[in-house]
Amino acid sequence: MPTTPRPRRKAQRPMPRSRENVFVSDDINIDSEFIMPHAPTVSHMDIVRQLHIGEQNDAPDQRRGVSGDWLNVTLLTLLYVLQGIPLGLAGSIPMLLQSRNISYTQQAVFSFVYWPFSLKLFWAPVVDAVYSKRFGRRKSWMVPSQYLIGVCMILLSYDISGIMNTNPPSVVLLTTIFLFVNFLAATQDIAVDGWALTMLSRRNVGLASTCNSVGQTAGYFLGNVVFLALESADFCNKYLRSDPSENGIVTLSGFLYFWGFAFLVTTTVVMLLKKETQDDETQDLKSGNLWRDVLAAYRQFVEIIKLPAVKELAFVLVTHKIGFSAADAVTGLKLMEAGMPKEKLALMAIPLTPIQIILPLIISRFTAGPKPLKVFKRAMAPRLFIGVAFAGLVYMAHYVQTVPGEFPMYYYGLILAIYSLHQVALYSQFVAIMSFFAQVSDPVVGGTYMTLLNTLSNLGGKWTTTLALWLVDPLTWKFCTGGDGSDLPCNTETELDQCTTGSGDCVVTTDGYYIETFVCLVIGLLWLKFQSHRIDKLQKLSHTAWKCRPESNTDP
Repeated sequence: MPTTPRPRRKAQRPMPRSRENVFVSDDINIDSEFIMPHAPTVSHMDIVRQLHIGEQNDAPDQRRGVSGDWLNVTLLTLLYVLQGIPLGLAGSIPMLLQSRNISYTQQAVFSFVYWPFSLKLFWAPVVDAVYSKRFGRRKSWMVPSQYLIGVCMILLSYDISGIMNTNPPSVVLLTTIFLFVNFLAATQDIAVDGWALTMLSRRNVGLASTCNSVGQTAGYFLGNVVFLALESADFCNKYLRSDPSENGIVTLSGFLYFWGFAFLVTTTVVMLLKKETQDDETQDLKSGNLWRDVLAAYRQFVEIIKLPAVKELAFVLVTHKIGFSAADAVTGLKLMEAGMPKEKLALMAIPLTPIQIILPLIISRFTAGPKPLKVFKRAMAPRLFIGVAFAGLVYMAHYVQTVPGEFPMYYYGLILAIYSLHQVALYSQFVAIMSFFAQVSDPVVGGTYMTLLNTLSNLGGKWTTTLALWLVDPLTWKFCTGGDGSDLPCNTETELDQCTTGSGDCVVTTDGYYIETFVCLVIGLLWLKFQSHRIDKLQKLSHTAWKCRPESNTDP
């Protein structure tokens, strides 16, 4: 597909094609799933990449089939699998911490580890422009990032048991380590995304998004679902062992060591055996204007965000997830607190995966018209009330257990049914907003424009998640029953120590999760009532309102 023609405009220095490519981000993640904190992504890479690949590869490559690229496809998938491993582990840690009775305030601190993939837009221009021509444009960042991830995982494997088994676990230290590892993984993602555009032939470059989707999801599945299952002694004793044991087949330290070593080996092989092709765009970037190109990219961000229409849309994107935050961020942890084993909670992602694949295909038929935000609005209220249903599931969990940790099959079926409805509402909003982004993005800077809007949308989910987790403890009231401290509050660590020292039990009388659920419902409904007109207004704006600069038919 040929590149989009550029309209003429005065005193406008065109941006290099390669500079636009770096902003084609895969991380338009559906980050509000309580079973899997980082859900399989649905990407707009195919759409944007086809605007930019027209002249990237030589004409003879067009005759090559998939068989001619199978080694490159395999390599890309493997690199994305490696990328998904630390993401999956980061999703597993909150469940492991929850079983060690840490506070929700500490869970809020750890939630910052998910932020780098939503913020990578801000250092992507540097990754795209600064490199060693001799070593390779993409390998200059991919190789050191993966080596550092491997070294961090191996070093962490020696200390992770001590960190996790202290009372309480050192959450700040864990957050610092995984924040750095995810920053490296996000940097690797930028480099691999760019490399995919030149590694594959022109005919097969559309497979890059497939490699990303399959690889990252597989990596996340290994680091989250598979790890939690194999780490659980109960699961292994029930399904995988004939002789019971106190520990699972896999330990966190062993898992970290294995994948750290896998990072080092894979990176070394790629560094030595895989060569990058030097294209004309690479030569252009090394012409002495490198930093001017980087600064131009950042100026382009500012130019887009200064548009009145984008400011209005930014408010919607950053605030519309407030009403969903309690249900999306806290429900899974509350189910674990009620007694549900973490491995069973993780394994419920398996039957939901086909739904997550099919739903975007179905919903896109209703969002392809001129008013996709109508679908976005209609899905808002159902999703808010599904959050109330999640709170009902948590409440039921305390009363339906046959024995501690064992739930009847109908309860699991109820979770899957309600969660499936949640997915319909969630994907309706997601696909609708993606469709709207594609409609309004200025084609002159399409990749930059769409990824900036997606960054704002992702940030809307990140800050509300962190805030929802942080507020659970302050809104929860506990009182000591029995012993010397009967009927005294035990909300702080000091009060809890006094209660337990006096042979009392600290009992929750008011759970902050239910208060949050009610408040989020009210805020969400009020947001829908008072922001509905803003959404309608955005949808009615002409295309010129979204353009970075007014078009002109006058020659420069």
